[in-house]
Amino acid sequence: MRPVIGIISNHYLVHEQYPVHASGTMNGDAIAQVADCIPLIVPADPAQISVQELMATCDGFLLTGGRPNVHPEEYGEVETEAHGSFDRQRDSLVLPLVRACVDLGQPVFGVCRGFQEVAVAMGSTLHPEIRDLPGRSNHRMPPDGTLEEKFALRHAIEFTKGGVFHSLMNAPTVMTNTLHGQGIKTAGARIVVDGCAPDGTPEAIYVKDAPGFTLSVQWHPEWNAEQDPVSRALFTAFGDAARAWASGQAGRVLKSA
Repeated sequence: MRPVIGIISNHYLVHEQYPVHASGTMNGDAIAQVADCIPLIVPADPAQISVQELMATCDGFLLTGGRPNVHPEEYGEVETEAHGSFDRQRDSLVLPLVRACVDLGQPVFGVCRGFQEVAVAMGSTLHPEIRDLPGRSNHRMPPDGTLEEKFALRHAIEFTKGGVFHSLMNAPTVMTNTLHGQGIKTAGARIVVDGCAPDGTPEAIYVKDAPGFTLSVQWHPEWNAEQDPVSRALFTAFGDAARAWASGQAGRVLKSA
């Protein structure tokens, strides 16, 4: 049987009153078609499921993007209007899940908000609105246009020469989409920033000395994952790590070139 990947959901209101836990179909497509694993949507609420139960059920986790941000209390700062909306239930489940996965070597792949969750779980702090910083670009999703236009490739990512992402992509620079407002301010001691946008915003990270897969990206590789070579490389590597974990091996750790 294919490995099971827990896809962390987001909380939404349908018809402005009916609460649901849901995830975009492109997340499931990327897991099923590129990583070649079974996608399983996880309710992001510790009242419904525990970290231990999740880790026993799944072989790896995709930490998806989402509109709510990690609450600044999680990295020792005070909430302001600039921090936007929050999902404290997801914070309460995912941050300890990340730490437990890192400790054991169970694969975890962070995307956009998921990238920020991995960063915060490992001691990083975040800027609430990076476009307001001197010299930084607007990385937010365009407010208008089709999905194709919103997820279009918009800027380059330069990887550390000879680093993990450089080795995985077999390229020093790639083009990606960008749909985020927040970004890493101070990286935790074990967070390795392995790729940045032209304005210096961290976009690709992993956890130093982790026994398993911990690659995380600030962009959205689930979009067009089958056709995009950058997305395919990421989800294929994630699927390989999940297969290694499911077979009883330590998660596959990507090495620098």
